[in-house]
Amino acid sequence: MPGRDAKAVSGAGSAVPSPLHDYLCTPFDALGKTRDVYRTGSGPAVIVISEIPGITPKMANFGRRVASIGCTALLPHLFGAPGAEPTVANSLRVVAQVCISREFSTLARGRTSPVTVWLRALAQAAHSECGGPGVGVIGMCLTGGFALAMMVDEIVLAPVLSQPSLPLPLGAERKSDLGVSDSDLARARQRCEDENLCVLGLRFSGDKGSPAERFRRLRAELGDHFVGVEIDSSAGNPEGYRRAAHSVLTEDLRDEPGSATRAALDQVLELFRSRLLPP
Repeated sequence: MPGRDAKAVSGAGSAVPSPLHDYLCTPFDALGKTRDVYRTGSGPAVIVISEIPGITPKMANFGRRVASIGCTALLPHLFGAPGAEPTVANSLRVVAQVCISREFSTLARGRTSPVTVWLRALAQAAHSECGGPGVGVIGMCLTGGFALAMMVDEIVLAPVLSQPSLPLPLGAERKSDLGVSDSDLARARQRCEDENLCVLGLRFSGDKGSPAERFRRLRAELGDHFVGVEIDSSAGNPEGYRRAAHSVLTEDLRDEPGSATRAALDQVLELFRSRLLPP
């Protein structure tokens, strides 16, 4: 597919290179929607669905880590300004846009966000182009549950839910809701059982945006096929994670050997490696 160097999109002419300078930006059209997709690496595809406020510099760094194991990282631009820092103003602006968008089911219970249909089309095209046994998918924050919804397609072999936050956990029933329809959840459960798939989930223990009730529901629905990693962020925790820690693999990542977040990152990469790459 034709593409353009991402440095021509963000940061061109600046003394400081764009956070996406080494990515190729390619438009992808499906279902009447055209969106840019930033890609790096080669090998089987991993769809990296960004958190609020969008494809930040640390999100781009995560994509590079995916590429470093021998996969193609594809970061679709769903909201925000690619390459922008995650300031409070940027985040609030994007949250306001997402909450009024019909493509994101921010409050409805038992409903899959419509944008996942477009993402499934992207995954199909990426699989055809990049090859391998299938694709990996990781969602974060508001997109965290999208990987579960995308399991309706059998090409998705390595789903990761990082701090899944939809629907917004307002009220007890929404806290345990998974942001997918009953039929999509049943399909994911059946695939786990039939194909012995692993669904990996990540969250900080004190994260109110991605409540513990959600992981308990995932364990109840998927049994041993769900592996939930919950990192201690309680007051006085041994590693000093802030109590409001939320972004396991980006903003709150401590990329140091031995840290809990580095161990979570390594676990994500190992899932992609084991399911998508030849031994």
